[in-house]
Amino acid sequence: MDFDYMLPIPPGIMASHDGALSGQDSSQAEMMSEMCILVDSSDGKIGSDTKLNCHFGSGILHRAFSVLLFNGEGKMLVQQRSHDKITFPSIWANSCCSHPLDIPGENGDPAEGAINAARRKLSQELGVSEGDISRIDFRHVGSFLYECRWDEDWIEREVDHVLIATTDSIVVDPNPNEISDFKWIEGEEIQEMFSGSGEWQGEVIAPWFRLLWNEFLADHYPNLENIVPVDGVVNFGEVSIGGASVDPGQNLMMAIGKHREHVEGVILQSLSKMKQERLHGAMSHLFAGGGKRLRATLPRLVGEAVGDAHEGHYTLGASIEIIHNFTLVHDDLMDQDPIRRGLEAVHVAYDDSTAINAGDAMLAVAFEILAESPDIEQDKLGFLVRSIGEMVRNVASGQQEDISFESRDSVSEDEYIEMIKGKTSVMFETCAGTGAILAGATQEVVENMRRWGLNLGLCFQLMDDLIDITGDTATLGKPAGSDIVQGKKTLIAIHALNCEQEMPAFSEAYGSGECSDGVLSKAVAELEESGSIEYAKNRAMHHHAVAHSCLDDVADSPALNILRELTDFQLIRIN
Repeated sequence: MDFDYMLPIPPGIMASHDGALSGQDSSQAEMMSEMCILVDSSDGKIGSDTKLNCHFGSGILHRAFSVLLFNGEGKMLVQQRSHDKITFPSIWANSCCSHPLDIPGENGDPAEGAINAARRKLSQELGVSEGDISRIDFRHVGSFLYECRWDEDWIEREVDHVLIATTDSIVVDPNPNEISDFKWIEGEEIQEMFSGSGEWQGEVIAPWFRLLWNEFLADHYPNLENIVPVDGVVNFGEVSIGGASVDPGQNLMMAIGKHREHVEGVILQSLSKMKQERLHGAMSHLFAGGGKRLRATLPRLVGEAVGDAHEGHYTLGASIEIIHNFTLVHDDLMDQDPIRRGLEAVHVAYDDSTAINAGDAMLAVAFEILAESPDIEQDKLGFLVRSIGEMVRNVASGQQEDISFESRDSVSEDEYIEMIKGKTSVMFETCAGTGAILAGATQEVVENMRRWGLNLGLCFQLMDDLIDITGDTATLGKPAGSDIVQGKKTLIAIHALNCEQEMPAFSEAYGSGECSDGVLSKAVAELEESGSIEYAKNRAMHHHAVAHSCLDDVADSPALNILRELTDFQLIRIN
């Protein structure tokens, strides 16, 4: 199977979003070509892209700043964004909010870049003179990450740097293309603004303004000198216009839930083909442990995004899900993991021989239901069988490589990535490719969706490796840290084994078979300090970005947004 789907995407080469600016104010549209700074969730710079691409559709996480300007009387300047603004028009916000650009002076140190960008925008938006700007004292007090959708087209996804700006004297002459109105407010007026009372009744306050005020200023105002800068990035996740939290992946879970009951019915009916009672129990065992049924519903979700989804997608999804569970049964036996999805593993609940037999029977049933389905066209059946057969072969190859790694002293990063392509990613690739072909998509679209699925799977597995180390047994449904004590050659371990930093606890725990919780906790701390965890996370984010680039070639639709949410959900699992 061809795995050459991970060519790097040059910075700035994203969707063109033709027509997105049609009918918009010309000055505002022109600024959409400015190059924003793309960042990861820790505010590390990873590239640049246009303001348009950062805010349209699913958007891209980028760096921003928010200024809270106080005059000599202790009053704070607030502004109403222009009605001509493309994103979040007409709402009330803090004194000045915009983006550092990928230009000298703004794309270096984040705090310094934010301050320099603030000086530029205070002049451009608020008409503040160069002399007045030079007298402003800026303090960087922290940063926060949030995401907020304005409508189906426009979104904010920012790491926002908070700047407290104070000055004794300032003259404001706002640019009407940027600002419709402004006020200097203090004390009770600020409380009325955020509560929507008095003259503020019915006004919309920017969600980022609410977040930063509550996090950085509310406990200290008006004693601004008492504000202690906050290290790191405060992560608020997705919020509503009113600033309330939105559950990450909510729309995705609803989409999966809509199809889950149907596909589970197909799975249970398919497994009932086995009449031998004990073997049927072993085959059905893991399905009682729940699970999102992501692989089971993924062909249908892809079909809805790229073509005509139909009943055959449920059979296809059931087939792949049964095979996935067959691999888990055998995987747990080989690794001697006692827990899966909060249940005893099949080899524990039954016995080793029955677990092997159950897996074999599940594989047979998976192909049997494809051949019998009246909803799968005969001219597509050969492609589906061949694709799924290749998937099983590559999963087996990847699993064998994983086994061989355990007896080797060293494994390279490239070898590890090739292994997880086969062991994990190929299943996502197959779900996406077969789901597309069954929906009647062109070969070009099928290949694009396979590429998306492969990178989605790589991100998923790298996230799984991270969660194994940073999660807990109750959440995981299997022992936390099992990869460390089993000596698994994950990307985290490969990086740690090749770094020069001394890690005594990791050395003691790694490959030990078992160790105390205290040693394991220290080992995880050492992996954090060495940068090994961050290294794996950054690699996951690379595949996350490539996956999104594939979706840029698919026509916008609610179904596509679900696939984008799924792509983002892989990172949310660890953030």
